[in-house]
Amino acid sequence: MNSVLVRYHEIALKKGNRPYFIDLLKRNLVAAVRDLPLKQAKTLQARILLIFDAAADAAEIARRLRGVFGVANFSFVERLPANLDMLRDGILERLDGRSFASFRIDARRADKTFPLTSPEINRRLGAAVKEKSGARVDLENAELTIAVEILPDAAFFGFDKIAGAGGLPVGASGRVVSLISGGFDSPVASYRMMQRGCRLIFVHFHSAPYLDTTSQEKCRELVQLLTRHQQKSRLYLVPFGEIQRQIVAGVARPLRVVLYRRMMLRIAEAIAQKEKALALATGESLAQVASQTLENMSVIQKAVALPVLRPLVGMDKQEIIDQARRIGTFEISSIPDEDCCQLFVPKHPATKSRVGDVEKAEARLDLDGLVQMGLEQAKTESFVFPG
Repeated sequence: MNSVLVRYHEIALKKGNRPYFIDLLKRNLVAAVRDLPLKQAKTLQARILLIFDAAADAAEIARRLRGVFGVANFSFVERLPANLDMLRDGILERLDGRSFASFRIDARRADKTFPLTSPEINRRLGAAVKEKSGARVDLENAELTIAVEILPDAAFFGFDKIAGAGGLPVGASGRVVSLISGGFDSPVASYRMMQRGCRLIFVHFHSAPYLDTTSQEKCRELVQLLTRHQQKSRLYLVPFGEIQRQIVAGVARPLRVVLYRRMMLRIAEAIAQKEKALALATGESLAQVASQTLENMSVIQKAVALPVLRPLVGMDKQEIIDQARRIGTFEISSIPDEDCCQLFVPKHPATKSRVGDVEKAEARLDLDGLVQMGLEQAKTESFVFPG
C-alpha cells in the first residue's frame, strides 16, 4: 500500500474558511515529506490523499505525518472502484498471511449515493473476513481494524488508523514570538501554540559569558525538534547578562526578577514587530515560581502592548513534564544547564509587586538603550525540517 489517506476533524468545522484550512494542511503535509518520493497530493471529500512511489519507506512516512498539526489520523490504503465486491476481494487478498484473533470493520460512507449504509457495509465485509480468517468480531478491542472509506467515484481500505497530532495546521493562526529556555515548560508551551495553528519565531535569552553556553545548545536542539511541526524556524539568541548587570546596579533586590521579565518581553516585542508577529508566548504556569504569581504576571505583562499568551497557565509541573515526555522534549530539557534565570537572582524576590514601584525603579534605567542593546547583539539561526 503506497497511498495514505489523511483525515482531519477540527478543520471540518470551519465552514466558509474550510478550503483555506484544507489547502494549508495539504501544503504542510507535502512540506513534511518533501524529500520522500511523493507522486501526488489530492484533495478528496473530507480527506487528503497522498500517493507515494512504491519504494517509499512506510515507517518514515508515518513518523513524518504524525508530526503535522491538523491531522486527526491517517491510514495506509489501497484505492479501488466504489464497488462492494471489489472491496471484499481486495481486502481478502491483502489478508493472506496475516494472523489475528479479532477484528472489526470501520466503514465511513462519505458518498451518500452509495446503495449501502455504513452498518450494512460493516456487516457484509465483516462476514467475508470472518469466514476467511475464523477470527471473531470485536467492536471495542479488536486486534485488527479494517478501515473502509466510500467516496464519490472511489473506495479505499486499509488496516488500522494511525493517530495524528490533531489541532490546526501551522500558519492558520498567524505568527507568534515564543520565549524559549532550556527547561521543561517553554518547549511544551511552544508545541501547544503550534498545535493551535501558530507559526513560531523563537527567542532565547542567555547570559554568556557570565554563564556557560549549555542553555543555548539545549535551545538549538529543542528548536530543531520542534521544527518538525512547522518545517522552518528562526531562533534569536539574545545575550542578556550585561542587561541583567545594569538592572542589578540600579534596582533594589526584590524587584529585579520582575524587571528582568519585563525587559525580556520588551525585547521580544521588538523582535515580534520585526517579524510581523501578533503576540508573544511564554511557558509561565500560575504560582509555579516567584515571577509567576498573579500579581507579578499582571505587572510583567504591562511592559508590552502585544498580547502575552500563556498556554500552560493552568497546568501543574507534573502535567507539563508528562507532556514533555509525550512530545519528545523531556530528555533534552533534563540536561543540567545554567540560564539567565539563575544569574543575579535575589534570595527573596518580590511576589506581589506593584506597577508604581516597578515603574519608579525602571525610571533609573535607560530602557530604550537596553532594548536596543539586546536587539543589536542578538544572533539568529535558521532551522529546517526535513534537512
